Order: sequence, then structure tokens, then C-alpha cells
Amino acid sequence: MLFDTHVHLNDKQFEEDLNEVIERALQKDVKNMVVVGFDRPTIKRAIDLAETYDFIYASIGWHPVDAIDMTESDLEWLESLSVHPKVVALGEMGLDYHWDKTPKEVQYEVFRKQIRLAKKVKLPIIIHNREATEDVVNILREEGANEVGGIMHCFSGSVEIAKQCLDLNFYISLGGPVTFKNAKKPKEVAAAVPLDRLLIETDCPYLAPHPYRGKRNEPSYVSLVAEEIARIKDLTYEEVTAQTTANAKKLFGIS
Repeated sequence: MLFDTHVHLNDKQFEEDLNEVIERALQKDVKNMVVVGFDRPTIKRAIDLAETYDFIYASIGWHPVDAIDMTESDLEWLESLSVHPKVVALGEMGLDYHWDKTPKEVQYEVFRKQIRLAKKVKLPIIIHNREATEDVVNILREEGANEVGGIMHCFSGSVEIAKQCLDLNFYISLGGPVTFKNAKKPKEVAAAVPLDRLLIETDCPYLAPHPYRGKRNEPSYVSLVAEEIARIKDLTYEEVTAQTTANAKKLFGIS
């Protein structure tokens, strides 16, 4: 059994063949997925998918790149949706210094507000971090995010940073990059982080694993991430899939 903790089946790239993509995932034993929404349209679609499929859940939040567009009414809307039985997390949220659409000060404010909301509604959070590691970790610490914990999504940092995140009650989630031949840091993190604190994901349609690198990613490929982690940790594929699935269910409160 596999649990893909971060998919964007709400992306337009899946409009034409969504049913086939889901069927391929089921054939690969992907038993659960979390569809991540990050603005109004993608959040609505994530919840639609979660309501349509028993094995799909939703996470709702505001992406840091689009933080400049978020209003107080959007935050209230997130709170109202947080009670939905298929909503299992808030996010993705965080900081992104790669794109310059939203000033850093606005990103900080929106990030902090969402952490406070997560603590209020008692849901774990999914963190997006791009070129902003030190500030992300500092804000998580300052806001007491360890109270709810969550996921460092598609983690690309060092072993040292991973340990800081583990201390903050976060799981480390690895995706396609861990399978890349030149991916030194993700492989070191896979080796160092205890299996009971690891999660796996695709982040599809982005970051497809080897040998599909550069192509559209999809949930069935999460099996390749599990295979690589098993190889790195010298464990069986079944050990990795069973434990990462148990980890995800524990975090998301799924029985």
C-alpha cells in the first residue's frame, strides 16, 4: 500500500485523462492521496475530488507566491472549510523566494496567519519552501507550529535542516528528486531520517522521478520514490510502503 501525500490532480494537466491517471495509481497500489489546494480554484477542485473518491483527501491553504492576493475573507473561508470531513491539513503554505510576485513581508504575514489558523482548528500543515529555509524554520519555531506539526513537502534541504524540522514535530517528505542520480542531499536525508518520520509524495504533475524526469508526473510514480528509499536504507519495498503509509495516516488522522 502506498500513500501519496502531495498531488495536484486539481491541475489542468489532468483535465483530459484524470480517470486513467487514477486507475494507473490504483493498479500500482496507491491506496490514498492528498490533493493540495493553494488558491480558491484549486481548493474548490481539491474538495470536489475528495468528495468524489473515497481514497482521496484534501489539503487547503494559500501558496506563498500568491500570498499578495489573499484577503481576510479568504482566511475566513479556509477556516469554514477546515471542518470538512475530508480536509486533513492546511497548506501548502510557506515562503518562496524564487519568484518575486509577492513581497517577503506579505509572505511572512500570510504564512503566520495560516499557522495560527492551523493551531486554532487543530490541523497539521504542509510547508512549501523554496530558497527560504532559514526563514521558514524560524517562523515555524516562533509561531509554535510544533503544536500541530506537519510535512516539509518535497524536502530539498540538508540533513542538519531535516533534524531541525524533526525537532519541530514535522515529517520529512521526499519526492521524485530522491531518484535523480545527481541528487546528493535528498539521498543523504533519506538515509539519515528515521523511517517512522518519512513520507513519500509525487507533487504531480511536477518533479517526475527517474526514468520519467522532465515528463508529466502522476501518482502511480510514487512507487519509484519508495523503491529508491528502500534501496538507500537497505530495507524491503514492503517495509518502506507500510511504514510511510502508517506515518501519513497517523499525521492526517485517517483510520
